Amino acid sequence: MIKTAFVFPGQGAQYIGMAMDIVGWNIELRNTLEDFDRKHNTNLYELMQNGPEELLKETRFTQPAILFHSIAALTAFSKEVQLKPDFVAGHSLGEFTALVANGVLSFADAMHLVHKRGEFMIRANDGTPFAMSAIIGLSSADVIEVCREAETAGLVKAVNFNTPIQTVISGTQTGVDAAGEIAKAKGAKRVVPLIVGGPFHTPLIEKAAQWLNEEMQNNIFNTTDIPVISNVDALPSTDGAAIRDKLVKQIVSPVRWVECVEYMLAQGVRRFIEFGPQKVLSGMIKSIDKEAEVLNVDKLIDVAAVKEVIQSNQ
Repeated sequence: MIKTAFVFPGQGAQYIGMAMDIVGWNIELRNTLEDFDRKHNTNLYELMQNGPEELLKETRFTQPAILFHSIAALTAFSKEVQLKPDFVAGHSLGEFTALVANGVLSFADAMHLVHKRGEFMIRANDGTPFAMSAIIGLSSADVIEVCREAETAGLVKAVNFNTPIQTVISGTQTGVDAAGEIAKAKGAKRVVPLIVGGPFHTPLIEKAAQWLNEEMQNNIFNTTDIPVISNVDALPSTDGAAIRDKLVKQIVSPVRWVECVEYMLAQGVRRFIEFGPQKVLSGMIKSIDKEAEVLNVDKLIDVAAVKEVIQSNQ
């Protein structure tokens, strides 16, 4: 059998209408959304159906929406294909989704935690003007050096190592602006400002890590036999308590996605299946290894196509 990893996207992949075809197919999933809205006094179900997009982009809604969509896609896939992954991994909030997939967290607990995580990440920034930008066309080492040079203007860190030539920076507005100018001078192809709710994965939101740690004490983190590759160290974890501790560190630590994928490749993984809205991680993985087989389940119609590929190429 081909070694397989299930992977799950982070914030930014959301769209109006997301997961609605799968919700229409499975009443239990609809009930999960309705229960979430009742417990949290939200209208996530309505937002996912009809928007508005501005509200769906708010971190406290985006995070549970993407997690829900990813698990809905996995649920639809699992009805048709019995396939146990060798590893699971997720990009930032997607790591919580991965923990539902490997049984560490319950679906309801994960939805609650990422909703609170989103609130905490926004609230933790104490009014400091912030920004995040994607630097395209420079190596990760170059971007780290850019941030070092720019820190005289304000705090700025390389925080998402997405591909060998795409790294996201985060920090104060002045720091990120300065880093963007330095990056252009060093030959970056593009510097793309991101619409975000805070300076994510930096010390500026350290309070969010503390609050999330307190919140997670109320939830059960099971031990698993399917390792999750953690963002903070790009290494496998199976122990529930250790996984929880890494989720706390993840709030203020870089997302080492390139290393996560490289670790799985080194362990013999040749097939990656992305579950969730759009194909963001699929594109990143192909940028890391063009030879990897990358499949995606976003909509209900995707299940049959992915099943056919798997059955024809065991």
